[in-house]
Formats: sequence, structure tokens, C-alpha cells
Amino acid sequence: MKKLVLENTAPFQGLCELVADQEGLFEAEGLVVEWVDREAGVDRNTYTDITDPKDADPHASHGLLFEQGKADMYNACEWGNYCRVQDTGIQAGRQIGRRSIVTYAALAVRPDSPVYTPQQLANRLVGVPFFFGTHYLALHMLEGFLPRDQIKLCKAPMGSKFRFNAMMAGEIEATTLTEPYITLAEKNGCRIICTAFYHGTEVASEKVDAETYGMFNRAVCQAVRRINSDKSTYMQYFIDYHSKTDPRIGALTAADIRQSRIVVVEPSPIPEAELESTATWIKSWGMLANTDDAAKLVNMDVQTSAHAAAK
Repeated sequence: MKKLVLENTAPFQGLCELVADQEGLFEAEGLVVEWVDREAGVDRNTYTDITDPKDADPHASHGLLFEQGKADMYNACEWGNYCRVQDTGIQAGRQIGRRSIVTYAALAVRPDSPVYTPQQLANRLVGVPFFFGTHYLALHMLEGFLPRDQIKLCKAPMGSKFRFNAMMAGEIEATTLTEPYITLAEKNGCRIICTAFYHGTEVASEKVDAETYGMFNRAVCQAVRRINSDKSTYMQYFIDYHSKTDPRIGALTAADIRQSRIVVVEPSPIPEAELESTATWIKSWGMLANTDDAAKLVNMDVQTSAHAAAK
């Protein structure tokens, strides 16, 4: 049996991995998966005076234990992982492919907010978790409606629970949420201003070779098929994961969450054209300045061989 140490993950970004672990699919492939807690001690405050990601740490949560040599692999949003890999202290730390869940996220406001459309967020403070998926997604969504100089972001904590609380307390006008907190927001009368899906990727050290990642992906592919054949059963993961620390989620049912928001596909390589266009867009926002060749952010050998082996 091979051992793989992973940073822990929530269902919105790692549902298939959680299913593969709990249903013995990793073990069936010869993998023993150990989870380590990347969230211990993470700062949960909102900083309305921090408005530039240059003043934030890309490894504040995702990649934190990886950078300390305490995890072999982690998954996070694709945009953020470009930046994390650029700044990694792990010499061989690279992306090795896209994860299986295509995350759904929303930009929301309180019930009493004067904002009804994305245009009305002009020069209003939107709290986002810098270097996490919904940070970049907020930029993508808002720049479709506003000039860039009217998009005002500030540093909000990792975790939809904490951003939802900050928004409801009036610290910020709007924030980004993932499930099940989108559903909770709607139950509390909040308005959803705009939504979209986004990809994530896995980042691995030299300990994760093509054979190991191929085993990992075969188990994940099995989980994808199970989820897609009986999605209603697996919606409960979103309730169970969060209800342990938030009774508001415990008051929801799996049926409250729209199944159409949960999309899982087989993990795949990052397409070359998208790799380049994504890097170019990130650079346009003043990030990824030290990367000349986006391909260097990916271990192409492991990505190609592992995904072929998983078929």
C-alpha cells in the first residue's frame, strides 16, 4: 500500500475525494490516504483596509502544510494554484492536473442591501478570500459589468461561513459564497447577484509520481460515477461536513441544495490553451509577475502519464 498525505478539503472543492476515501475506493487502488488539517490557527478576521492581494499570503491556508513538508498534495482553485506554485518553497511543487469537482459559487448581498445588480456594486466593498477561487471568480464576474477601477475588494477570511457572517454583520456590502452557504444565504433572504462555476487543480510534491497520481485518479473517477448516478444521496456530504461546526447548516436538509449546482467530472489535464490564457489574465490583475512561462507551473510528465494511466 502506498501512503498519500493530503491537506483536508471541504465538499465544495473535494466531494469526490471525500467519497473515494469514505467508500474505500482509494484503498481498493492500493492507496492509504491520510488527511492533515490546514485550517488550524487560520485567521478568520475581515480586513477592510487590505485591498491588494500583494498584502496577503497565498499559502495562508491552501498549501500551508505542503510548504512545511507535512503534506504531499493539496487541491485548490486553478488561479490561486498558479500563484502558489510560482511562490512555492518546495522545489518540485507543481500542478499535476484538474480536480474532479467544478465548483459553483455566488456573489451575495444582505436582504437590506441597496444592491440588486452587479453594476450597483460599483465602488462598494466586496469581501473575498485573496488567492482563493472566489477571489478570482469575483473579478471575472464583476469585470463583465464594471470598469476595473470601480471594483473594490478587501481581504475576507477563508471559509464561506465566516464571510457570510461578516456580510450579515455589515462589515462588507457583498461577499462570495459556496455551498451549502449559498443555500443558507437564500434561506435568510439574501440576494444572489451573480454566479459561475470554476475549475481547481492539484499541486503535488516529488513524492507523487505518475503511478501514484494515476491510482488516486482511478479512485476519484469511480467516485465521480457513483455521485453522478445517485446525486441526491451525496448531497448529504455538504450538510454533514458543516453541521458539526454550524447549527444553521444542520437545520438545512440535503434536498434544500440544488443538485444542478454540484457538478463533478473525471479529473483531466489542464488544456494548454487555457493554461496560457489563464496565466495572461492573472497577470493582467498584477499577479503572477515572476512567471514567464505558464507551462513551468505544471509537471507535464506526471500530468500526462497519470491521466493516461487513469483511463
